[in-house]
Amino acid sequence: MIPRRTALLALLSTSVLLACGAKTPPAAAVPAGASVLALGDSLTAGVGARPGEDWPSLLAEHTGWEVTNGGVSGDTSAQGLARLPALLQEHAPRLVIVGLGGNDFLRRASPGTTREALEQIVRSIQAANAQAVLVAIPQPSLMAAAGATPSDHPLYQELAQELKVPLIANLWGPILGDASLRADQVHANAQGYAAFAQSLEQALRRQGLLAH
Repeated sequence: MIPRRTALLALLSTSVLLACGAKTPPAAAVPAGASVLALGDSLTAGVGARPGEDWPSLLAEHTGWEVTNGGVSGDTSAQGLARLPALLQEHAPRLVIVGLGGNDFLRRASPGTTREALEQIVRSIQAANAQAVLVAIPQPSLMAAAGATPSDHPLYQELAQELKVPLIANLWGPILGDASLRADQVHANAQGYAAFAQSLEQALRRQGLLAH
């Protein structure tokens, strides 16, 4: 029998591989030591785990990148957009990994408002001569509340196709749908963040953003 953790990582890897099949411009490899920004909310900040167990810290260990954790608990996509200019100026990242929208969904914000903010985030990143990667966030549902694996909100696929940027999809859903990888209903634990970081690294490598 395949161990539960091994099976989950295989599922995450396959899901990300399928999601990254969309036609996007060739990515430029980001070398070790380069500045990378993780822009997000509590899932990026690492709520539910101890310091150093958040996925940006783990990604830095695995890649050699200088990853800045730009996660702020409770942030909406609009609040992330408001913080972005200062972060771009301070860190001059080569790559920005965007994982926002969860708090928009919890607060029942209009999907159009969320989509517009995310679009402005991506365009601001591109205007700063950095590469952008979108991480899809699951949408709340009655099925998810009952224990089913939550599905990504469709706006991420639509936006990634329109802006021709890589999309990392179907990653948070399996993690947050597994009680052994959650600290609570909406946050991962240390094992969940580790699973996310590992699968994210694999997806970025397939995209050509990691050259080693």
